[in-house]
Amino acid sequence: MKLFKRRLPIVLLLTFVVVLGATGLASAKKPLIGVSIRSLSEERWAREKDIMEQLAKEMGADIMFTDANHDENLQNSQIENLISRGVDVLIIIAQNSDVAATGVQMASEEGIPAIAYDVAVFHPDAIYLSFDSIKVGYEMAKVIVDLVPKGNYMWLGGSPTDDNAYLVRQGHFQVLQPLIDKGDIVLVGEQWCTAWSPQEAMMHTENALVANDDKIDAVVASNDGTAGGAVQALMERGLAGTVPTCGQDVDLAAAQRIAEGTQAVSIFKDVRVLARTAIEAAMELAEGKKPSHINGTYRNEERGIEQEAILLDVVPITQDNLYEVIILGGFHALEDVYRNVPRSEWPDQK
Repeated sequence: MKLFKRRLPIVLLLTFVVVLGATGLASAKKPLIGVSIRSLSEERWAREKDIMEQLAKEMGADIMFTDANHDENLQNSQIENLISRGVDVLIIIAQNSDVAATGVQMASEEGIPAIAYDVAVFHPDAIYLSFDSIKVGYEMAKVIVDLVPKGNYMWLGGSPTDDNAYLVRQGHFQVLQPLIDKGDIVLVGEQWCTAWSPQEAMMHTENALVANDDKIDAVVASNDGTAGGAVQALMERGLAGTVPTCGQDVDLAAAQRIAEGTQAVSIFKDVRVLARTAIEAAMELAEGKKPSHINGTYRNEERGIEQEAILLDVVPITQDNLYEVIILGGFHALEDVYRNVPRSEWPDQK
């Protein structure tokens, strides 16, 4: 009995050490970020997944991804699964801005903050992180109108379930509508493209060319995928390079078209900055802090939604600054962008 009494303090001490160690491990737990991506079949989202994965590792977080493959209901099921797996914060690239609100609601009920990444989600609890999409549309249309101030125009919209598509359209028509009202521009075709489909964009452009005896002077497309579809249709009729079009994202195929002269402009939204901002904001949210990057408000009057927002700047990319911004900036490699251009026409390397 006497021996037991002498050993008791040692047992208590060991117990205290074990409990303290377990507490220390718990406090050292890495934040877990869940990322719900609408489709990894789109070049930019696949690229941003890789960037986010690397950044999360650098910043000391674990990260999980899901791919909804353009299925809005599957996306919500995947969000529910991410919640059940204990994510501390969600980043959502929505397939459908309305439907994804259910995913944000599920997260909110569990006290999990959500970031709507580059696509609005119509729920007041989401923080909207994107570029100024109205400015994106404005800048691309402005380049086209400067090239073709009068003539027949074809307009190609993005996905009708993506709020970004409407914001881009709003920017487009800030430029186009005064000239339409004036009679300088005639809109001979106006079509939306489900899921930003290049195939639909090509079909719509082909139909417009046939209906107007090839008399189309410019195509205002809403992203590089739809621009690519339009260029394909123009190419088949020998018009690529003479009928300017536009896009956004400066994906590699678009950068090549700009170098070749078949696409006039793409709006550069530096996704490296977007991805870094998302992970930095997610880390702050996981720690219970308000993201320091918040600099504005996103409003959707039709849905009655107002959200805190992080809005980043954009740069129009044409042949004039393609090399300086995209190549020297390390976004794409010189050899990849100019591979279809005779080497004698490559820009002077600095």
